[in-house]
Amino acid sequence: MRKKTFSVLTAAFGLALAACGSSASSSTASNSSSSLPPAPSQITVGTTYSGSGSFATSSIPELDGLKFWIKYENAKGGVYVGAYKKRIPVKLVAYNDLSSATTAATQYNQLLTQDKVNIFVSDFGSVLTAPAVSLAEAHKVVLFDQSGTGIPFFSPQNKYIVLADLPVSSIWPNVLAKFLISKQIKNLAVLYGTNDFDASQATTLKTILAQNGINISYYQGVPSSTTSFGTLLQTIAQSKPDALLEFGYAANDAPFLQNVQSSGMHFKMVFTVFPGQLLGLFQQQVGTAGLSYTYTYGTNFYVNYPTVSEGLNSSQFATQFAAAFPGELNSLSLDGYNTGLVIQASLKYAKSLSQSDIRAGAAAASGHLNTVDGSFVLNSEGAQTGELLPVAQLFPSGSGVTLKAVYPASQATGSAVYPAPVG
Repeated sequence: MRKKTFSVLTAAFGLALAACGSSASSSTASNSSSSLPPAPSQITVGTTYSGSGSFATSSIPELDGLKFWIKYENAKGGVYVGAYKKRIPVKLVAYNDLSSATTAATQYNQLLTQDKVNIFVSDFGSVLTAPAVSLAEAHKVVLFDQSGTGIPFFSPQNKYIVLADLPVSSIWPNVLAKFLISKQIKNLAVLYGTNDFDASQATTLKTILAQNGINISYYQGVPSSTTSFGTLLQTIAQSKPDALLEFGYAANDAPFLQNVQSSGMHFKMVFTVFPGQLLGLFQQQVGTAGLSYTYTYGTNFYVNYPTVSEGLNSSQFATQFAAAFPGELNSLSLDGYNTGLVIQASLKYAKSLSQSDIRAGAAAASGHLNTVDGSFVLNSEGAQTGELLPVAQLFPSGSGVTLKAVYPASQATGSAVYPAPVG
């Protein structure tokens, strides 16, 4: 039997947590305030995380952000539940899926059928979120999708998904495409992982550029497990692209940038997805020379939000998170915390703890929730559309690199250097 790993975070004053009094798969019918069942003694939040494997570097900080939210709210007596007009302590149940979608599927099922969690949260990214999506629909349980932005997850038929922290991946490249057009870049090479997250970005970019008469001379999908790019780079170089864009996960992006550097090839522009989310890790793995003047997506981690409608503002979060979880704070940590804030807002607006009311609570929060991660806006399919990611460039600074948003002008903190300097 698989060993169960879980955390129970309680209020600072030592309030004991009793057994869960309400299951996620309980009646999905709405309840009026006069017919509400007794308030549960705790709210259980169930998720999986990657304690090792290719997704660990992204999953662990995201989990830490969620843990921080639970710790912070439990110190106040728990999360406020609007239906009961009081705070209820939160318990976290988290299983280590070892970066395996197959393992995650088994564990997600256990969270729903055995643990009967009140709040169902997916692991990092589209690959590990995918099995949770189908299970949530089958069990009619709301899935709080942290960072699984793949297009197939969202449809008019799926009433049980809320994308919490990032815009749906099909709109990620919208600003990037406009940047390429503004720079009059006419010839591109695009390499992408054949998964929902990366393929949807490549498709969107190709469509927008084609509409503007821009040629993609090299357009190739590769398995998501690809970590050797030497031969591919040699083929790409033959097309002499004005820009080279690689859409991958962190485990792809780092070796890609390493291979570009070790090849001795020079490209006028190199773009990868994850340095903007895990800059410290990429600094260690790729180094200053390999990162300098490359491009990536900016994230709300690099934006200061002094005023928020829920939770801590940017400076408060940075200070208090660092005290609770020493080590590098990054974009994924903020995402995990923001997942908690979306759950919190959903529970505040929900008329009961039924799954349909929790989903209605998320819809009620949409357009009114502003956090350290920006504006929370859902479309009718549960996809996040409140954020558009700026284009950022990495500049050498001392012994490392610094990230600056370079497009659009309304969010820019620096000016793009194109083409990239040689050497």
